[in-house]
Amino acid sequence: MTDWTIDRAVTELLSREADRRDGGRITDAWPGLDLPTAYQVQDALLRRKLDSGEQLVGVKLGLTSRAKQQRMGIDSPLTAWLTDAMVLPEGTPVPVGELIHPRAEPEIVFVMGERLAGPGVTAATALAAVSSVHPGFEIIDSRYTDFAFTLPDVVADNASSSRFVVGGNGLPAQGLDLALEACLLGIDGEITHSATGAAVQGHPAEALALAANSLGARGIAIEPGWIVLTGGLTDAVFVEPGREISAEFTHLGTLRMTGA
Repeated sequence: MTDWTIDRAVTELLSREADRRDGGRITDAWPGLDLPTAYQVQDALLRRKLDSGEQLVGVKLGLTSRAKQQRMGIDSPLTAWLTDAMVLPEGTPVPVGELIHPRAEPEIVFVMGERLAGPGVTAATALAAVSSVHPGFEIIDSRYTDFAFTLPDVVADNASSSRFVVGGNGLPAQGLDLALEACLLGIDGEITHSATGAAVQGHPAEALALAANSLGARGIAIEPGWIVLTGGLTDAVFVEPGREISAEFTHLGTLRMTGA
């Protein structure tokens, strides 16, 4: 027997976020937290944030690399929510003091021009619904100690969402080969990681299509104007005060941010 509920899990995760503290896996105390229940926790967590005045601005994907999926025993990415409180304007330092143990990963970001509703969405139809493509950073910040969690744990925690940056004016998707779009990740001017858009499900539009179809199974569509973070291109790196992290893309431009 357990006294854990969806509401209690939401309260615990929001408390950890507000208090800047991590903790153990919820599944250790609540074995009944399976993947469908975890998405119910995630949606309830979003409702709490919206009730507090935040606005829904988009969706993010997690575990988009096939290697990570195999490690977690799944066959498609996770989805999670983005709100306006997570937006970090380009050039604004990352407020490390407000977070627990933030890490950053470079992303290819879509801004949607048309509504996208699954099932049956393909990469081609997904890309046709995109208004513009941007460079971006996601700053993840798990509410679990040492980023140690099971699949339901991380889904309930809104896939470690924290802050995100969307750079530039964006480019139209047409004419870009996003599978070959390269990204060099640098720390204090030294290149530490590199990848191409193919690291995200083979093509970022494949990730977008999978998100649309996954959300569609829950009766949710990706709406015009929404921001979509398609998934980390490289491993995430820690954000520290004074450390500059850069992401140099082939065509999308260069994005820089510093911890403060």
